[in-house]
Amino acid sequence: MSDRNLTNSDTLPATLSAIAVAAAGALIFLAYDFGPQSLHMALHIAAMNVAAPLAAALLSRRLPSWVGRCRALWFSAAAQLVLLWAWHAPLVQHAAAGSPGYHAMAHAALFLSSFVFWSAIIRLPERHGWQAIAALLLTGKLACLLSALLIFSPRMLYDVSLHHGRLDDQQLAGLLMITACPLSYLIAAVVLASQLVGRLSQRSSRTSFKTG
Repeated sequence: MSDRNLTNSDTLPATLSAIAVAAAGALIFLAYDFGPQSLHMALHIAAMNVAAPLAAALLSRRLPSWVGRCRALWFSAAAQLVLLWAWHAPLVQHAAAGSPGYHAMAHAALFLSSFVFWSAIIRLPERHGWQAIAALLLTGKLACLLSALLIFSPRMLYDVSLHHGRLDDQQLAGLLMITACPLSYLIAAVVLASQLVGRLSQRSSRTSFKTG
């Protein structure tokens, strides 16, 4: 078990980001007709940016101590980015076509890496909070780069037979991701930064009161 005493505020960045992504996803789902690729992207987002942070927030007090180390944070950040980019490589997409088991394995791997990432964000000691913010912003930026490729590509990036040749479906998949990125990682980073600044201000106030 971890030796860090958590409060509700420690889980707030992950919880708020998950709620924001889920709310935006529900609105988009009602407004647009999802195709195979955009629906698949929605499942990725649900696993990485809704289920994983909520599960981390719920289980944060039961996690082992190694989850709250900087090494776990950066390893899981790299793992989820590598998995996300690798999964969207045309060669991998073609190999996975028509294989439900392969798709399930990919979603499980993305969820697990993101679960460890969000758990590390929650459990990381306050003195390393800046690393959590940096990891959130870097992860969001690189995920948004992938979404930009999907949105602005003038042609299908994958075999036409995989997604029925719908460029608009590919673009919608990119729009889903580029919407989820700031709602997830940026909101969490802003909330975490505001908490760190607030705690520093409180400590400064106490120090001034004692020395005054």
